[in-house]
Amino acid sequence: MTPPAIQLPTAENAVRVSFEFFPPKTEAMNARLWETIQRLEPMAPAFVSVTYGAGGSTRERTHDTVRRIVAETTLRPAAHLTCVSATKEEVLAVAEEYWQAGVRHIVALRGDPPAGMGAKFEAHPGGFVDSVDLIRGLREHRPELGKCFEISVSCYPELHPESQGWDAEIGFLKAKQDAGADRAITQFFFEPEVYLAFLEKARAGGVTMPIVPGIMLQPNFNGLKRIAGLCGASIPSWLHTLYDGLDEDEETRDLVTANVAADLCRKLQAQGVQDFHFYTLNRAGLALSTCRLLGLNPQSAKAA
Repeated sequence: MTPPAIQLPTAENAVRVSFEFFPPKTEAMNARLWETIQRLEPMAPAFVSVTYGAGGSTRERTHDTVRRIVAETTLRPAAHLTCVSATKEEVLAVAEEYWQAGVRHIVALRGDPPAGMGAKFEAHPGGFVDSVDLIRGLREHRPELGKCFEISVSCYPELHPESQGWDAEIGFLKAKQDAGADRAITQFFFEPEVYLAFLEKARAGGVTMPIVPGIMLQPNFNGLKRIAGLCGASIPSWLHTLYDGLDEDEETRDLVTANVAADLCRKLQAQGVQDFHFYTLNRAGLALSTCRLLGLNPQSAKAA
């Protein structure tokens, strides 16, 4: 049997990965998350991010997860911080707590409304109005602290439901950069042309910071379609075909998911992209399989 075409990492084409987790809601989910963290830690990711729920609903669990990652692992956590349901003072107090816990990387987001994605966002009275305002506030807060945080932000390679067009999208991303963002991480997508066209627009609009492609590892196709509909991500027809008839076949869905993700990464790698951010959904196996298909293993990850 001919093995798949895998490009082994070298100094010139080294792949760098990061992983995103969500905070657990139950003890069983907590055990699964920590198993995932332990299995992925040897891959030596550039960082791992931990999300908030809609409206900051998992704020305390996010804090606890991030603090434990700092205390019990060698990983570099990036804590999500949002503008939702909190005053400026409360948000900056959270940043202070993260700093005291050893966190040096923030993912600064407006955040989803308490009613969830698709609901109308309204700024909290006395709070930050959007992610640009939040970034600016972080940078200005106690300059010796604010300047030292590494700040990542989000971006959309396809127009999302709240979008006012590409000029506005690129202008807002540029404003995040000007406020002090260090990198952007994209919403998920499935065609390399989507990312490359977005990158071209961003560069033409003066965005010079790294734009890291976000790669989704969601094997539940019905769930994927729901999320895509909420955020404006397109799902190509060939992906529908790949998942057709697999609703009750979890093993095959996982294989398809890892191979689709790795194929997308390889195509982007051929265009010079070396950094990839995986939305893991707290599933270690899919992330590990994808990394292996990219020729990345624990030893090569550490060497990179």
